Amino acid sequence: MSAIPESHSGTSAPGAPDLDTQETREWMDALSAVIEAEGPERAHFLLEQLLEHARQSSIDMPFSANTGYVNTIEVDQEERCPGNIEIEERLRAYMRWNAMAMVVKANRHHPEDGGDLGGHIGSFASLAHMFGAGFNHFWHAESENHGGDCLYIQGHVSPGVYARAYMEGRLTEEQLLNFRQETGGKGLSSYPHPKLMPEFWQFPTVSMGLGPLMAIYQARFLKYLHARGIANTENRKVWVFCGDGEMDEVESLGAIGLAAREGLDNLIFVINCNLQRLDGPVRGNGKIVQELEGTFRGAGWNVIKLLWGANWDPLLARDKDGALRKVMMDTLDGDYQAFKANDGAFVRKNFFGRDPKTLEMVAKMSDDDIWNLRRGGHDPQKVYAAYHKAVHHKGQPTVLLIKTVKGFGMGKSGEGKNNVHQTKKLTDDDIKAFRDRFNIPVPDSQIADIPFYKPADDTPEMKYLHERRKALGGYLPHRRAKADEHFTVPALENFKSVMEPTPEGREISTTQAYVRFLTQLLRDQALGPRVVPILVDEARTFGMEGLFRQIGIYNPAGQQYTPVDKDQVMYYKEDKKGQILQEGINEAGGMSSWIAAATSYSTSNRIMVPFYVYYSMFGFQRIGDLAWAAGDMQARGFLLGGTSGRTTLNGEGLQHEDGHSHILAGTIPNCISYDPTFAHEVGVILHHGLKRMVEKQDNVFYYLTLLNENYAMPGLTPGTEEQIIKGMYLCKPGTDASTGLRVQLLGSGTILRESFVAQKLLLEDWGVTADVWSCPSFNELARDGQACERDNLLHPTETPKVSFVAQQLENHDGPVVASTDYIKSYAEQIRSFIPKGRTYKVLGTDGFGRSDFRSKLREHFEINRHFIVIAALKALSEDGKVPVSKVSEAIAKYGINTDKVNPLYA
Repeated sequence: MSAIPESHSGTSAPGAPDLDTQETREWMDALSAVIEAEGPERAHFLLEQLLEHARQSSIDMPFSANTGYVNTIEVDQEERCPGNIEIEERLRAYMRWNAMAMVVKANRHHPEDGGDLGGHIGSFASLAHMFGAGFNHFWHAESENHGGDCLYIQGHVSPGVYARAYMEGRLTEEQLLNFRQETGGKGLSSYPHPKLMPEFWQFPTVSMGLGPLMAIYQARFLKYLHARGIANTENRKVWVFCGDGEMDEVESLGAIGLAAREGLDNLIFVINCNLQRLDGPVRGNGKIVQELEGTFRGAGWNVIKLLWGANWDPLLARDKDGALRKVMMDTLDGDYQAFKANDGAFVRKNFFGRDPKTLEMVAKMSDDDIWNLRRGGHDPQKVYAAYHKAVHHKGQPTVLLIKTVKGFGMGKSGEGKNNVHQTKKLTDDDIKAFRDRFNIPVPDSQIADIPFYKPADDTPEMKYLHERRKALGGYLPHRRAKADEHFTVPALENFKSVMEPTPEGREISTTQAYVRFLTQLLRDQALGPRVVPILVDEARTFGMEGLFRQIGIYNPAGQQYTPVDKDQVMYYKEDKKGQILQEGINEAGGMSSWIAAATSYSTSNRIMVPFYVYYSMFGFQRIGDLAWAAGDMQARGFLLGGTSGRTTLNGEGLQHEDGHSHILAGTIPNCISYDPTFAHEVGVILHHGLKRMVEKQDNVFYYLTLLNENYAMPGLTPGTEEQIIKGMYLCKPGTDASTGLRVQLLGSGTILRESFVAQKLLLEDWGVTADVWSCPSFNELARDGQACERDNLLHPTETPKVSFVAQQLENHDGPVVASTDYIKSYAEQIRSFIPKGRTYKVLGTDGFGRSDFRSKLREHFEINRHFIVIAALKALSEDGKVPVSKVSEAIAKYGINTDKVNPLYA
């Protein structure tokens, strides 16, 4: 595939002169005759046969996915817009004005501490026609007869969307005046953020690249819901607006193969090709439209190019020898940008003047006529025709490559200029020019105030505005905050296989406990079908291959081959109605699928329960930006980091061993994270998560780390459920020693078991009693403690609140030692909540991981039983309870190398 623009006209072969123009014309005429008499399908078939014949004759025929630098849709094939173009033009003008006014007003504040609020004018200016066509004619809101279209709106155009909502009466002038001023509760968010405007924005898009990626998996999830009979989504579309510069983000193009492979004809990308990034041209020395055309067509997409407005059509109709098309193709994007930053005379000389034939074509046109030759994205009729063709295309996703001018209508203040993205302050003269360009009825006397403009409700414009949205089911964007559905989560007693002690000799891991819980949940007649297991090619690692045959792997094509393991009970079964989403080696795709399922309550009014399990190291560290977006989108579901901790995955080494995912999880406010040690903890936490997210519809999501170590599970002690959820409970009280010495040992995950052994060593070797506490979530303990501190700070005269950590430890004497399989920062979070006067020691796995046996790794990172004992003795010595010589004695007894390198730097 070649995505490089070819500098040639449509009438001669690339890279070679036409040696016989008459013969070429005869071939062209013959093809035209076939098209006219038998249709384009027959012509396409003949061309394919000719190409194959050429290949068999050893003629080198490299594939080119590019077409000429002209509109894909011929003039006579354009679907005519049924709307009132004049009224729509007036409405667009008012919205342009209000969007500009909003941004300029926001940046005329001069706070004492300095700084501007920012905002963008140029992006919406280039997209206004595209948004007008969509809102007026194509984009359905959720209604009784339609599930609603999903709109991934380019983040920088938010002022234009607010301007429309203001015209519709959905936003007030006060809200517009508080653009980007949110803390007072009356403002509008800078960009699309569901968290900040939960009934308005559906999808966060301004972390560029994530919108296109998430949208592809959203479109696929709609197909999944339909295939499984959960929701009728066949008439819904996912519209994705991107900038051409945004397509350089790896995520933007990373999943387009999936979209084509699964035939996502409910997916439409609209790429605003204004040829500019934030600083300068996207491809100054090339042609971004041609590059993207080759990329998408090569991946299997339907590509529609809209480059030229209707006033170019007469010129192209007269271009019999292809001279104009050749100039269009040969002109670089950097030059196209320069044309729109100048005037008609400049365009006449530097564009049409490249060939005497093209210069002659415009000889009778004035410079103003030339200047008014529009790009395709600013022609409402052609935008409508492109949208119409995209909506009705079947079997493939569609990408619309629409050429526009960044800052269209801004004139000298920014139109087509490199700095237009940063332009947010306009002078009064600039504003007057903007007013005149779009004929806004604002007198000179009010220019300095930049008043918002809104016609009276009984005007034709306002009636038309509301009529169009009524015909499409309601107003957009709009977000559903809660599903209409209600489910009852099965009682905790239903998960006995997880909650009860394991029989002797039948040890399991917490990963197996999760699988048992999931298997039981799948059996629930009501909620089971709503479970969405998501895998990234590691089912066997996590013991989940049994689900393959039980519930099947979703594939829209079914299983057209015979799997190699068909004779086995747990064979690899793909099915059109499969329940598992198997994403392959693709963590970003797995997370995007999870987000689609986790927000289905909002996007599809269907509560789904996604469980996405993966190597914990390849979670937040790898797809942290998507996890943050999930928080913004108010996702609900379970993320499960398998083979977690720095020392559990022996043999895998530095890239696989996770010692910090809980720190990263803790940065997301609505992510509730746990590092459980026992099966019953897994069960209690998962059950509690279901109660919150399914029954109560709380906007939280859960992260659990799971282990692949098998050991005996003690079972649930009744009454500890609430403490498990809060993050800390006494799981193994110590046996009192005659010395009266006592310490408290805290742990989580796999290292809690080291504390059990340390408990025994402390008693037998040193006469010290130790109580062992399981702390499934230092993050939740820290949040609780911080909330108490905040409350006490703001209410100094009231009875102080006491953190849960302090409450738990209050009646248990002695210094406190915490050891986990995570970096020290994880357990350090609760230091200030340890009861006053108590020594607190923290052990952790700071440093790069490496390959070895678990015992060796735990010795290397200084978190094993011996280091726990030493830390406990050192704390007792600091408290004056034992002589410090005892610490040295223990170091010698356990053979600890005191000269070893600090593992942080090892």
